[in-house]
Amino acid sequence: MSEKQLLVAFGTNQRFGAFSPAELIFEAARGVAAELGAEMRLSGLFQTPCFPAGAGPDYVNAAALVTLRQVMAPDAVLAGLHRVEARFGRERGARWASRTLDVDLLAMGGMVLPDAETQGHWRRLPAEEQARQTPDRLILPHPRLQDRAFVLVPLADVAADWRHPVLGRSVAEMLAALPQSDRQEVVRLTPAASD
Repeated sequence: MSEKQLLVAFGTNQRFGAFSPAELIFEAARGVAAELGAEMRLSGLFQTPCFPAGAGPDYVNAAALVTLRQVMAPDAVLAGLHRVEARFGRERGARWASRTLDVDLLAMGGMVLPDAETQGHWRRLPAEEQARQTPDRLILPHPRLQDRAFVLVPLADVAADWRHPVLGRSVAEMLAALPQSDRQEVVRLTPAASD
């Protein structure tokens, strides 16, 4: 994957205006492509239980392989994704709370930011600390992508062969390493665009 290619995850468990969660994902994907001046290959849509269980409606999740027309700095990409979230009512409050839209930058080519040691620190952080601590800078690849079926299942639609630059495992390999129960909780709603 080149530095012009990004992996992005989308999630929502709320309506926004007239948009259902599924429609919101499609609108957000179009918004990201326009905001970043990019081409996009969007996964199918998937339904995922809310985390923690019972905290709200189920999520609709998707992932995309985004190809920029020109190289952008990672912070500029992240700012663009945040502008798209804001257009669809995203307010930054409690971590992992219900929200109208979550757009996460998962990876940019083979970049490791800010460095392998810091990325590893956030990747290995225990779950209870993840809920309390927030990085003060962009961490790439996203430090928890390898642990989340709701990210890896959609990502396998569009970038199954992408290799984590620190772990050395492909999306398909990281997904296969997750417990079967985690993978089964992610239920396909729509086929991938290429299906």
